[in-house]
Amino acid sequence: MLLIVRELAFGPKRLSELQRAFPGLSTGALEQRLHRMADEGVVTRERFAEVPPRVEFDLTAAGRELVSILGPVVRWALRWAWTAPSADEWVDVTALFRLAGCVVDAPDGLDAEIELIIEDDDQVALDLYTIAFRHGDALVTHRPAARADAVVKATPRGWAQAFGPAQSRDGLRISGDGELAETFLASFATAGTTT
Repeated sequence: MLLIVRELAFGPKRLSELQRAFPGLSTGALEQRLHRMADEGVVTRERFAEVPPRVEFDLTAAGRELVSILGPVVRWALRWAWTAPSADEWVDVTALFRLAGCVVDAPDGLDAEIELIIEDDDQVALDLYTIAFRHGDALVTHRPAARADAVVKATPRGWAQAFGPAQSRDGLRISGDGELAETFLASFATAGTTT
């Protein structure tokens, strides 16, 4: 349930969008879980009178309350369960980006945006997210920044090393406000540090 809440934390999604986030889960099993969550009052299901038909799922107020518990769970996982990936292991960096809104503590009064870009080895952009700091909140969106105060680029391996136990910045290319970028990255570093 929390993984679905994580995906809906940033706005309504169609079933097909949710299915892409859970490639190992059958559409039927996902639909069954979403219907159960709707019955429990955690999500809403809205059907649009269009051709082809469109159905969107969104969090209710009760569902949004669950988002607040994701941060501590993610911090725990980064601190105790994350191990350095092997050379051939794939790390879903975009899942970490989507969780950033739960992990990053936005400084009060900060109004800024950081564009997070995943590149291939030839520095061609493959995907990007924006984390916006507004009114003490950190909001992650899957689109370019309206005005990027900082841009952080890396390959999936570079991002995994930055977020993982090594917390290496070697694979990152940072432009713009480096201090702002470090504010974002430090949230994951703090989460991953063991005592």
